[in-house]
Amino acid sequence: MLQELHYRIALTFIPQIGDVVAKGLLEQFGTASAIFTARQRDLERTPGVGTLRAAAIRHFSDFRRVEEEISFLERQQIKPVFYTDAGYPKRLQHCYDSPVMLYTKGAVDLLAPRVLAIVGTRRPTAYGHDICEKIVEELAGEAVTIVSGMAYGIDIVAHRAALKHSLPTIGVLAHGLDRLYPSIHAATAQAMQQQGGLLTDFRSGTQPDRQNFPRRNRIVAGLCDATLVIESGLKGGSLITADIASGYNRDVLAVPGRIGDDHSAGCLELIRQNKAALVTSAADVLEALNWRPMAGTVTQTLQQQLFPDLEPEAQQVVSILQEHDALHIDDIRHHSGLPQRKLPGILLQLEMLAVLRALPGNTYQLINR
Repeated sequence: MLQELHYRIALTFIPQIGDVVAKGLLEQFGTASAIFTARQRDLERTPGVGTLRAAAIRHFSDFRRVEEEISFLERQQIKPVFYTDAGYPKRLQHCYDSPVMLYTKGAVDLLAPRVLAIVGTRRPTAYGHDICEKIVEELAGEAVTIVSGMAYGIDIVAHRAALKHSLPTIGVLAHGLDRLYPSIHAATAQAMQQQGGLLTDFRSGTQPDRQNFPRRNRIVAGLCDATLVIESGLKGGSLITADIASGYNRDVLAVPGRIGDDHSAGCLELIRQNKAALVTSAADVLEALNWRPMAGTVTQTLQQQLFPDLEPEAQQVVSILQEHDALHIDDIRHHSGLPQRKLPGILLQLEMLAVLRALPGNTYQLINR
């Protein structure tokens, strides 16, 4: 009998089944194995599936290739993380087009409390290089995980600065974990596996083809609380990542540069259009994201003294809001991990108790915080 992992990986091998459709099938049938054993007519009734996709599922037979992939994962000590797993990143889970399967190598913490993407041009100036290193250095001790795409330029500067200053760092790849592009960054990638690691949604054998990079960028944006752009032209992957992050209702930050400098044109345009907050230091990043020193025992005890009669899940929501000025309901959900159906009732209870207030746009804020 095939194990569930075989069916999970097989689901990603069906060309007609993308991430959005796969998640719809999981919502309908519960597990990957149940999808493969479902009747044709039941598959066809699932939104977005239809006759052709249902037939593709029913007729899938290339489990030999699936076995080869599993053997590769075991040999390379790669961890598969499925969409329904408890270890799947909550931030990414709330993105409509998030991958149904992720592959990680190293000491990757996908549930880290503070995650910042740093992206930028592949040909930074000395200014861009220095400001990137400076901001990462200033974030040391703030429990921030640095995410980028392992590319030339700002990406690799951010990864190396994180390693230097003992911050966890995750490199998101546009190909399978059987290779590294660019190969010149192999030593950095190896070091990162002790202090973070590598992440992709591509299976082995996948080349770093041009069309894979925007797909990679959606993971960079969705995995993080915010995306910081350090030097970018008016076009390029960094602005694509920033645009995706904005679409996910995540914060976008940008470092300003000299007017007329091509390397800074993209950042200045993001700031001009109010698509990004202007930052010049780690202090600006912490302020923009309402990140305070990590809550410890004293904060938790004080919270319980202030609201002693709240249920644990309501206490959890209060604790999250104590670290932020105001949060959208989706952000509260991904910070807390509470079920979608349950959170509105908890927020209503806290509002009735005058613990928090509802702001326009499904945003909430503690009263007298």
